[in-house]
Amino acid sequence: MDNARYRDFLQNIMPVLHLRWAGFRRVRDQVYKRLACRISALGLADIEQYRTYLDTHESEWKHLDFLCRITISRFYRDRVVFDAVRDCVLPELANKVLAEGTPEITSWSAGCCCGEEAYTLQIIWHLAVTLGADSPVVLRTLATDHDEAVLAKAREGCYQAGSLRELPRDLIAAAFTRQGELFCIRQQLRKDVSFLCQDIRLGMPQGPFHLVFCRNFVLTYFDDGLQRDVLGKIVQRLAPGGYLVIGKKESLPEFLGGLVPCGKNTGIFMKAPR
Repeated sequence: MDNARYRDFLQNIMPVLHLRWAGFRRVRDQVYKRLACRISALGLADIEQYRTYLDTHESEWKHLDFLCRITISRFYRDRVVFDAVRDCVLPELANKVLAEGTPEITSWSAGCCCGEEAYTLQIIWHLAVTLGADSPVVLRTLATDHDEAVLAKAREGCYQAGSLRELPRDLIAAAFTRQGELFCIRQQLRKDVSFLCQDIRLGMPQGPFHLVFCRNFVLTYFDDGLQRDVLGKIVQRLAPGGYLVIGKKESLPEFLGGLVPCGKNTGIFMKAPR
């Protein structure tokens, strides 16, 4: 496989797909391999033939777009972020909804992959956030992704040990049961999580949400114009006083006003209350 030719090809087509080449720096080899498999499956000789194929098969663009979707996730990914969510964000939201008389926290995991992020929220809510056994507050999480295959795995809720490597050991023991080599999330931690197949570029849940996770996704892979469109709609769905969580190494664009950083290097922002 000629990586240089694959690189040149992808650099040329990514603006058409409204994607940022720079965001793929660490995962380019993964996209190269997917593309090589696709070319082989079509019976084409090389990337140049695939260029020609794209010119004559408009529907292939949709498949190419799918090949450029990166699915990487783990439980408790970026410990400092989930520590802050556990210690500050969730308790504050619980107090907020109790004061408002509607004891339900609504959260959205956008680009949820295989569900690790959504389930991590439930794990820390049930097992690490201390509100008292009689607390009436419920945390409900909607998790969305464009790929029905990863959502099917998320609904199964069973994972290899490597997906849990950042999760504290005491939480692993309390949150999972063993099924052979797999760790399966306990039913209590599944009941308030729902999954929906949805391409965030074409539509998104209405909300409002008290907490939105959009990490290592829109701000990493989408170009500036698409970021502006998608992030603007996400913030519209964020309740006043609610929180947006982006990737720890991502930066919030200047055009996105009304959000105040919470803590240092956590990627957590609060929407200004009314």
